[in-house]
Amino acid sequence: MANNYLKSPDLLPISHEKKKISAVGFSFIWVGMAVVLAAFAIGGAGVQSLSLGWVVVATIVGSIALGLLMTMTGDIGVEHGLSFPVYMRAPFGTVGTHIPSIVRGFVASCWFGVNTYFGSTAMNAILATVFGFDNWFVCFLIFATLQLVNTALGIKAVERFADLAAPIIILISIWMYFTLSDQALQQGREVWSWVESPVTGGAAVTAFIVVIMSNMGFWGTLTADMPSLSRFVKAPLNEKNWFKRNKAQIAGNLIAYPIVQTFMVVIGAVSYIAVANYDPVVALQQSANGLILGILLVMIVFAQWSTNISANLIPAATIFSNVGGPKMPFWAGVIAAGILGIVVQPWSLFGIIIEMLLIIGGVLSAIVGILIADYYLIRKRRVNVPDLYETNGQYKYMNGINWAGLISWAVGGIAAIIFSNYSFLVGLAVGLISYYLLGKYWWFEKYKQAEIEDPNDEKYLGISVGRNWEIEVEQKREVGVVIPTDPITEKG
Repeated sequence: MANNYLKSPDLLPISHEKKKISAVGFSFIWVGMAVVLAAFAIGGAGVQSLSLGWVVVATIVGSIALGLLMTMTGDIGVEHGLSFPVYMRAPFGTVGTHIPSIVRGFVASCWFGVNTYFGSTAMNAILATVFGFDNWFVCFLIFATLQLVNTALGIKAVERFADLAAPIIILISIWMYFTLSDQALQQGREVWSWVESPVTGGAAVTAFIVVIMSNMGFWGTLTADMPSLSRFVKAPLNEKNWFKRNKAQIAGNLIAYPIVQTFMVVIGAVSYIAVANYDPVVALQQSANGLILGILLVMIVFAQWSTNISANLIPAATIFSNVGGPKMPFWAGVIAAGILGIVVQPWSLFGIIIEMLLIIGGVLSAIVGILIADYYLIRKRRVNVPDLYETNGQYKYMNGINWAGLISWAVGGIAAIIFSNYSFLVGLAVGLISYYLLGKYWWFEKYKQAEIEDPNDEKYLGISVGRNWEIEVEQKREVGVVIPTDPITEKG
């Protein structure tokens, strides 16, 4: 057994040479992640009150704002090589980290189930058309297994799949847009001016803000645990400039993501304009058949696959691995996430699950504010990384719990639920402000932090000062002592 349950090999800091994902690779991952049913729904709902032009503007505003927040939290992974559940030991404690982390892991697992169900229906349609095989549940199990194996093989396998899927998704999405536009024009509807029930004045402002919040709220959960993905993104050594150090992240979060998200919202809007249904599969089935329909369905399968492994399975597996300690390696966390995603039966609770997950996503937005306050405002990006892996280190706090973090999360989550139309921004702001005040003027006065008391860059920064954090992990075996490698990035 490991001497310390916090030192799970899969959760050790990722060193500079193991950061394999390039700016292009990260952008391709985003192309796959952003093609989801919820993005189409935002567009379909938006054009019921606003013209498509204003829906696009609102989507761009929300996506860029969220992309900036993602890059800010993602710097934790880039700078220090830390995953989301490991860094959460700082604002929540070595034990307290499990509470919000498990909630996030549950949400990610449920989304895995929902997206797998959506993709399996497309897979079933392909097999029924080509081979006459019609059993969506068998397709669901096969599709889930393929995704779990792909993710368990590690981050390189995930990037390779994204490289394959992204060009296909882009080409088919362009075709979908023009096909749907033609359908709308045949009914005398100009997609960029048609609105189902136009609103003006204050109602138009509210509708505009709702579109912004919808875009931000949907990806808010990934904003919190972006470090779990960004720790594998390439970054220059000894680069202190924040923008230059995060240029690969910026390419994905602030360029690729807003562009793809906006395009998917547009497709959902045009689909609604054409047939009063934001699901483009339903719309295109009325005009496509044979090979064309088959190609469309393949894109749906690839899109759900790419979304699930990057946005859901990796974060969930990392969290479950953190909870389980060294006895639960990354691949076991992947399997746990997959089983949970199946157990919730997304095929029978589809609508309820989505509503529930979006509410939880608003609650989790407070964590984004807490992370930003802790990392940037209080610690100034300096982290005593070795103590994150010590059971009796500075992050033990009161029996392993940082009450400033838990109280701030509770207050921010409640505020997000009360002001549900603005849930993401409210949760973010309340979480950030309350944690900053409680942490700076109460908690860290009681529990002194080395990086706050001695703000030394050379001691507490990571790759920006040329440091790879090294945590020694000793495991007792029958013969000798070994220090295992990270199975996520290489085969040990």
